[in-house]
Amino acid sequence: MGARDVGLPDRVVGEGLPDRVTIWEVGPRDGLQNEDSTVPVAVKLEFLDRLADAGGTVLEATSFVHPKWVPQLADAEELLAGLSRRPGVEYPVLVPNERGLDRALKAGVSHIAIFASATETFANRNLNSTLDAQFGMFDPVVARAKAEGLAVRGYVSMCFGDPWQGAVPRDQVVGVGKRLLDMGCDQLSLGDTVGVATPGQVTGLIKGFDRVDQLAVHFHDTYGQALANTYAALLAGVRTVDSSAGGLGGCPYAESATGNLATEDLVWMLDGLGVEHGVDLDKLCDTSAWMAAELGRPSPSRVVRALRG
Repeated sequence: MGARDVGLPDRVVGEGLPDRVTIWEVGPRDGLQNEDSTVPVAVKLEFLDRLADAGGTVLEATSFVHPKWVPQLADAEELLAGLSRRPGVEYPVLVPNERGLDRALKAGVSHIAIFASATETFANRNLNSTLDAQFGMFDPVVARAKAEGLAVRGYVSMCFGDPWQGAVPRDQVVGVGKRLLDMGCDQLSLGDTVGVATPGQVTGLIKGFDRVDQLAVHFHDTYGQALANTYAALLAGVRTVDSSAGGLGGCPYAESATGNLATEDLVWMLDGLGVEHGVDLDKLCDTSAWMAAELGRPSPSRVVRALRG
């Protein structure tokens, strides 16, 4: 008999927490982009369908980054052409520049994300830009996307630490984030790209923003802090959390980054705290166990391992 069979986790409503959280599922994009081999389009489409069946309402589908840099997602057009979009489900895509936006618009997307850096070194390595020059690349993308009626998210990477530069000044991160919001981004996702953050850092950074309702958080679990950091973010007013089914992912430009916060682990915590999210944990675990089999290795998610072996 398993934990779910006897009604675990027991629900004890946490004080100061939101009634409901939006789970922004990044597994199909941020998870699969870090695989050594390319996952077939048919498997990716089934992955998206299974995640929708499990109750996911925001499924980040793919990226229009140049195939040379992320070959695992070179099939973006084919994927979106074969996608059966579900009513009430959003399928955002990542676009790096205006060329990527052109491709996304042709594919009929309604929601995009751009990917900025909070540090000089990562801007150079990931964007072939400088910290300041990156905004000149993003501004026309955001302006055109908004003119076309698209929703726009801005990612900020390396918010809590950079493997080449070390600690990142809080004011520097806030400055980058506010420029993206002022540019027209509807939402800002604060990323702990290499998983070095601790809860105090998370709380302190969020306090630096005056539009907390527009913030999301994106944690990697390199040092086992992702759930603790998420809890701190929720207490600080954040209502959207990025996670990856089965804990898939990493960062192709930062070798020390391990997998994203597993969606199952997040759901288990939210269930225990009485926070609504709309995701069926059993269906989600089945999906991640299936994907792990497709990838030929066990799921990194502790909850998947506990419930599915």
